[in-house]
Amino acid sequence: MALYAIGDIQGCMSSLERLLSTISFSPQTDRLWLVGDLVNRGPRSLDVLRWAMELGPAVTCVLGNHDIHLLARAAGAVPEKKRDTLDDVLAARDLDRVLDWVRSRPLVHVEDNYVMVHGGLHPRWTAEDARARGAEIERELRAPTWRTFVGQLQGTAPRWDDSLAGADRWRAILAYLTRARMLKPDGRIESGFDGPPSQAPAGLIPWFQFPNAAWTSHTVVFGHWAALGLSVGPRHLGLDTGCVWGNSLTAMRLPDRTVFQVKAVEKAS
Repeated sequence: MALYAIGDIQGCMSSLERLLSTISFSPQTDRLWLVGDLVNRGPRSLDVLRWAMELGPAVTCVLGNHDIHLLARAAGAVPEKKRDTLDDVLAARDLDRVLDWVRSRPLVHVEDNYVMVHGGLHPRWTAEDARARGAEIERELRAPTWRTFVGQLQGTAPRWDDSLAGADRWRAILAYLTRARMLKPDGRIESGFDGPPSQAPAGLIPWFQFPNAAWTSHTVVFGHWAALGLSVGPRHLGLDTGCVWGNSLTAMRLPDRTVFQVKAVEKAS
């Protein structure tokens, strides 16, 4: 049995099919970890979701910011964005079943010495802290009142503090788990920069290089940061290689870290 982690797919089903062929994936014997952002900006979001749903326990997927955006669109909590490509999902005849599957995915997956998350972790969080904080949001997403709840996730996230409560707490947790890239020296997210670390303003730190972070007993598998590209370190594995931007889709076999890549089939969005 092989375990493969795959970067941001974002509706690029044709590229995904090519990658699965490259790794000779067998759902009977292999497992897949998906780092989130299954949907949006690529042309076949619904096909990606149906594929993942059909694979059942062979797939473990965490939620990304675009997956949360899909739920918010479906709930009427946010307007359509210019580059959204979610119409096929929102028009699906079994939309409720699809949304139920999406909102039942975790934000954090911890297994052995790995943590899988879409964005990043607060430097003071251990792996178990991250899982517990993610579970606070997961409980609400799985509740009958989820449509109201996703509306409360919208807006600016405050600085993280253990004493935060309610919507402020949820937004702060979600910001780290789905959107973190560069951090300020005090651990706050710098939301205005999404380029490569080499071009970041002075003083900003990639979240996975923050000194003395509490989570480093584990290796974090993540996506979200296309400009970072494939990034492999002792305690981090960044797998978003910008497929939806016309670059490539990446899989990494764990634990030996063998990398498989295919050139994006879809036209750059």
